[in-house]
Amino acid sequence: MTCTVVCLSASDGAAGEDIAPLVADRLGVRIVDEQVIVRAAAEAGVAAQVAAEVEQRRSLAARLLDPLTLAGLAAGTSGLTGLPAIDLDDLAPSADRLRALIRGAIEEIANEGDVVIVAHAASFALGARPGTLRVFVTASLETRRQRVARARSVNDADAERLVARGDRNRADYLKRFYRVTEQPIHYDLVINTDTLTADEAADLIAHAARE
Repeated sequence: MTCTVVCLSASDGAAGEDIAPLVADRLGVRIVDEQVIVRAAAEAGVAAQVAAEVEQRRSLAARLLDPLTLAGLAAGTSGLTGLPAIDLDDLAPSADRLRALIRGAIEEIANEGDVVIVAHAASFALGARPGTLRVFVTASLETRRQRVARARSVNDADAERLVARGDRNRADYLKRFYRVTEQPIHYDLVINTDTLTADEAADLIAHAARE
């Protein structure tokens, strides 16, 4: 029986953004990403940007310890810090509600079925929900570094910092939203794209979803 919902998460540089639409095409289903935020924002009656920044915001400690944040502060340029344009401390009373609405939006989309949900830790929001395939796409640090360097047109050192920052942000996100430390057992299928092409990875995921 074909799985009705595929939750696809990926580490930076693992080619998840290339694989997700291929999976949706193979299964003949829609793909959802930013629509999660749009739904949550509409329910809360706020701009989508506000909901997105609540979701993406790291803890104060994590941001202050980020080397790129420190470099931006030293340069006196807020645009280099990666901090949100909106002061979310002013939104503190509604932040928890927005997070709950984001999780609720994921559940609503899953209930509609026939969908590939990208990112937003959908695998954790849905847990062991019947008819759901939880997929994590990753690759070695070296592979991810090389891909990020090419995609962002940066040198190897900057690419490595970007990958490390992405990993920290991901870990922080899961702790804030779900109070978990990510492990392979949280997923039904883990794909390593060191040697697999996006098409090959999509074939594996689509096959697993159908079976």
